[in-house]
Amino acid sequence: MEQNHQSERKFLLLAVIAGLCGSASLATLFIDSVAFSVFPIIAFILAVYCFYQQHVTQPLTDGTPLIAFACFLVGAFGYSAFVRMQVPELGGNFFSIIVTMLLAFWVAFKMRWLSVGSKKEETPVEE
Repeated sequence: MEQNHQSERKFLLLAVIAGLCGSASLATLFIDSVAFSVFPIIAFILAVYCFYQQHVTQPLTDGTPLIAFACFLVGAFGYSAFVRMQVPELGGNFFSIIVTMLLAFWVAFKMRWLSVGSKKEETPVEE
């Protein structure tokens, strides 16, 4: 069971990295203010390859593909907000920040990283 949670976290982390590198690849190719570099393109290809290999080797639970897509968007919109912060001529980054935060909280809620109650139920000590 723990192996499944670990592979699911790896899958979601690869989704964030793929979104980040995909957005960086598009920015380096199409935005003049961002210096060209081949490294985001290479990182995007490697992230997608590892993402695919993880998908082939490990079974996924029911909600994981939707959460992985949300993680991909977190990476993409997060990098977009970062670039727009560095280069204000591209426009505001308010929408990117709001979407990133909402998706990140939704993923944390779905993965049960945010919980209303405490995770450990304390047992009373008998004297």
